[in-house]
Amino acid sequence: MRAKTVLPAVAMTAVSMVLTLAVVMMWLGSAVPWPVALVVGLGIDGGWLATLAYERRLAAQGDHNRTVTAVGWAFGLLATGVLVAHAAGAEHSAGAWLAVAWLPLAAKALWLVHGMWERTALTAHALDAIQGIQQEARDEAAVARARLRAEANTEETRLTAVTAAGARVARVQAKTAHTLSEAWSTLESARKGEGTGRALTSVTAPVTPDITARWELPVWGPSEQVPALETAAPALTDAALDTLVDSIRTSEDPALSYRDMATRFRAAGHSASEVRLRAAWKRVA
Repeated sequence: MRAKTVLPAVAMTAVSMVLTLAVVMMWLGSAVPWPVALVVGLGIDGGWLATLAYERRLAAQGDHNRTVTAVGWAFGLLATGVLVAHAAGAEHSAGAWLAVAWLPLAAKALWLVHGMWERTALTAHALDAIQGIQQEARDEAAVARARLRAEANTEETRLTAVTAAGARVARVQAKTAHTLSEAWSTLESARKGEGTGRALTSVTAPVTPDITARWELPVWGPSEQVPALETAAPALTDAALDTLVDSIRTSEDPALSYRDMATRFRAAGHSASEVRLRAAWKRVA
């Protein structure tokens, strides 16, 4: 995996150094002796390579120096400037020379990418662990989605069944109300009819003379609430209820459980709501 980033950077570095040296030799060779041009070209390439080597050494130690990095980029810019200046002054193929002027900076960028790869590289064990965690998260998400879909389908089925049952109940109630309405209408017509009065008079006259029988329809509507019986046992206060619950609970050793205490409480004829009885149990227990 490391070769995928280091080999392009090495190749680009070699090409940019050769190209820079060649341009310096051709450009300055006509103005100064070639040994001077060679020294200038090797100086640019040597400085570029020296700073790169020092940067790589610091990176291997897990360190970084901004000054060295700035010097390295300065040599890269210098090499690029030499190539651009040569392309600007070239009489032939200026565009081609200008097109390759970016190679020093490209080499620096490739080494930057390689350094970032080294800082973020992980071992095979760590990668396997990360893949396992991601796979576990995907599995849990898939199971959660399946559970939600199943619950949604179940709820939809339940609502459909409840709706259908409600519709059937509504139809039965409507049918019953219609039947009762017709029956009441028939009874009302019979009560108000003249023949009904005469028939009732002929039946009741021998028994109750001078009385015209009249009957009323039964009540169909809301009825009055039946008052509570006066003989009902009065409600126990919280203190009395606590005392009674505690006496029943501690009537045996070990103390009775809540269920046994409640059974004996009601068997003895006492009355209290489940909420109050449980609250009293909590207070005394």
